[in-house]
Amino acid sequence: MKKNLPLSYIELSKKNLIHNIKQFRSLTKKGIKISVALKGNAYGHGQNEIAKILEPYVDYFQINSVEELELLREVTTQKTFLFGYVQKADLHRAIKLGCILSIFTIRQLNELNKIGQKFRVKQEVHIPFDAYLGREGFLLSDLPKLFQEIKKSEYVKVSGIYAHFANIEDTSNFTHAQKQIREYKKALQLTHKFGFKNIETHISATSGSLVYEKGFGIHSIIRLGIGVYGMWPSEYLKSNYKNSKFNLKPVLSWKTKIAQIKILPKGHSIGYGLTYITKKKTKIACIPQGYADGFDRGLSNMGEVLIGGSRCKVLGRVHMNMTAVDVHHLAKVKREDEVVLLGRQGREEITTEELAKKLNTINYEITTRLSSLLPRVII
Repeated sequence: MKKNLPLSYIELSKKNLIHNIKQFRSLTKKGIKISVALKGNAYGHGQNEIAKILEPYVDYFQINSVEELELLREVTTQKTFLFGYVQKADLHRAIKLGCILSIFTIRQLNELNKIGQKFRVKQEVHIPFDAYLGREGFLLSDLPKLFQEIKKSEYVKVSGIYAHFANIEDTSNFTHAQKQIREYKKALQLTHKFGFKNIETHISATSGSLVYEKGFGIHSIIRLGIGVYGMWPSEYLKSNYKNSKFNLKPVLSWKTKIAQIKILPKGHSIGYGLTYITKKKTKIACIPQGYADGFDRGLSNMGEVLIGGSRCKVLGRVHMNMTAVDVHHLAKVKREDEVVLLGRQGREEITTEELAKKLNTINYEITTRLSSLLPRVII
């Protein structure tokens, strides 16, 4: 018998999650360490639920904030990168919780050193290097001064330097990626010149792992994000692996139940703004999920859900916690039948890529915006 399930919930496939991490292990040279990104509530999947499953399979986790770190420490003591900015007031809290910090400025380095001195703790850090990403991190011209300051910082230990690709998933044009690689190599040469030996290096997330690092072991760590969750960084990259043994399986499904079924007469409006008027007698189902739950308002009059293994079109505006769908074609549909907003039901499947295309966004955003209030149920 099935256990009692919540009305609306996110279903996580433990089997698919482990399959995906093993796929990347098989593609990675022996001895290379794997870090998995848990930021953004594990891309909407559920941070601690994912952490508990993946802990035996990874070398590091990576998160974005002290708040995420605090939550993570409830379930694991696994080595963890905190790559987001930590304000001065939270530095001691981060150190106490245990993590490898990223530093954004020399001033922050000095603040960290003073706090370390006060509490007699030598804090481990990785330096973010801006190799033509144009985001956080130090430029090549910044590094000599930074390294001089680090050498004076008795309570800070540099154990790594990293960068991040900007466009490597577009494998039809490798020009910018090559430019980034060359710049990162210059940073590493400078790092060694200043006497920092045997430090960890990493530039590749999922895309870089599939395009640049695969099997070569170029850097000591790879940082996996979207791929672990069974999604591809781009359609172009997915097509490149179409005929290979490497494959990814979606981890997440989003499910709820029908709250009400009714028949509306011809000429009846549906939802706010009167954006849909029935052209004939219409049978609708009210679905208890809306934009507050992560079902984007942009899916109004164009989104679909799965009921009874069949696609049912959204009618009218998506509301905060309710959405109406057309079920005229389902003769046996009834209240509390299962509804799939994301995932597979029977032979039909609604993917993150499909929703992303309709909303002119990326699959990352589709899952990351799922409400953290929705229970995560592991199967």
